[in-house]
Amino acid sequence: MKIATKFIHAGMEPDPSTGAIMTPIYQTSTYVQESPGINKGFEYARSQNPTRKALEEAYAQIENGRFGLAFSSGVAATDAVLKLLVPGDEVIAGNDMYGGTYRLFTKIFEPFGIRFRYIDMSNLQEVKNSISASTKLVWVETPTNPLMNIADIAAIAEISKRAKALLCVDNTFASPYLQNPLDLGADIVMHSATKYLGGHSDVIQGALMMNDTALRERLYFIQKSCGAVPGPMDCFLVLRGIKTLHLRMQRHCENGEKIATWLRQHPKLGKVFWCGFEDHPGYAIASRQMRGFGGMMSFELKDDSMEAAKKVLSGTHLFSLAESLGGVESLINHPASMTHASIPREERIKNGLSDSLIRLSVGVEDADDLIEDLEKAIG
Repeated sequence: MKIATKFIHAGMEPDPSTGAIMTPIYQTSTYVQESPGINKGFEYARSQNPTRKALEEAYAQIENGRFGLAFSSGVAATDAVLKLLVPGDEVIAGNDMYGGTYRLFTKIFEPFGIRFRYIDMSNLQEVKNSISASTKLVWVETPTNPLMNIADIAAIAEISKRAKALLCVDNTFASPYLQNPLDLGADIVMHSATKYLGGHSDVIQGALMMNDTALRERLYFIQKSCGAVPGPMDCFLVLRGIKTLHLRMQRHCENGEKIATWLRQHPKLGKVFWCGFEDHPGYAIASRQMRGFGGMMSFELKDDSMEAAKKVLSGTHLFSLAESLGGVESLINHPASMTHASIPREERIKNGLSDSLIRLSVGVEDADDLIEDLEKAIG
């Protein structure tokens, strides 16, 4: 099945009672049972919900996996993966990652005895050298947030399997339209479905996709027991968003290329981070494992100061200053003071995240209007 057809029909079956083509919103907390232990497959809405079930089937299909699980946020999905571990286990993670993930790792799980090592995931030798007998999970973002670094998923999957460690890939920036980590050997794919999957900045949700039955059962037990599940209305909204994912991503990619190219030619800007440039260090790998380069990018000002960055950030009109990404509308963000503020400044600077770095989530508006908006703000 071609990707556009798959996204439109994933998880969708006509409602058996009415024939409704859209999955109903089953707004219920519990289900009547015929007799004790005899039910129609649903007992209590924390454990199961028909709207969520349809979405979880869709999640599996769009990532070419066997199983999908929906969570109340991307961080909740990440939290579930970390709960597979026990004190003394080690996680190898990238040194450029979403600040909320870093905060979860350092502030919540480190005190429980989980150890974390942060490395350059684009350096395969460093990945090999960092894994030890205690490593039980390798956590990869690619492209990374916000520096757009690329990791070789297939190569890291081989390294992880030899070490008997799970590989989880945060695929939020790419979306299933551009990249499918399970096909490349990953054990788990994580999405903040708040972003491209929902696509309209109106829902908070997370997702995990996997192939292994035993792994699915362990993660489902965590989902059911800890209760970080989305409501049926949220599930309905993401189901609806997935239907247009391919259309939106096509425009995100087109606009992203046009704006990244324009940014690179601007005399007041320094480095522009976008993995679609042929001289990007990860371009060859990105070309191999992705179908396009997306609408996420970052750039530095030649005037590398917080003040200069704030002037640009407060000067846009079509680019709204806000956290999050992946919606139809364009967003502008200052990682150092917003999405990555939980990472100590010395760590940010060491890893290349400067005070003047600005991140863009390029939406699906007219690209020329977006360029004009940025031109006025940059001056």
